[in-house]
Order: sequence, then C-alpha cells, then structure tokens
Amino acid sequence: MRNFAPEMIQIILISGGLLAVGMVLLLVKVLLQKNGSFSSQHIHDSEAMRERGIHCVMDQDREMRRRKPLLTRETTIGE
Repeated sequence: MRNFAPEMIQIILISGGLLAVGMVLLLVKVLLQKNGSFSSQHIHDSEAMRERGIHCVMDQDREMRRRKPLLTRETTIGE
C-alpha cells in the first residue's frame, strides 16, 4: 500500500496558498485605498435597485403589512 501523506500535504499547501492569494485579491481595495472598505451588498444600499423600485424582502413585507394589516393571518404552533 502506498503512503498518501506527502501528496495530501502537497494538496493542503496548494489549497492554503490559493486561499491566501484569494484573500489578498479580495483585500486589495481595502489595503491600497485610503479609507478603503468593502461596498455594501444590501439591496437597499444599491442606487440601481432603488431606481427600479426593488426593495429587500423584509422592507417589502413591512410595507405590505402597513398597507393591508388584515391581509395575512398569522398563527403560531399550538393554536
């Protein structure tokens, strides 16, 4: 039977190296720009989505409940 330990170590080292390179590439904007930061991924922070009238599902639900509070009947388990 062959010893797979050297090949496994090589795969782990390559994987770790790829992860490190990926993290550096993701952080380039943060590291190289003054006051750099990741942009928000939330729908309500996107100008293009706001222009189209697209909202977060939580905002849409809240808006619908304000307009028609008796539209849905919620129950809890055990009622």
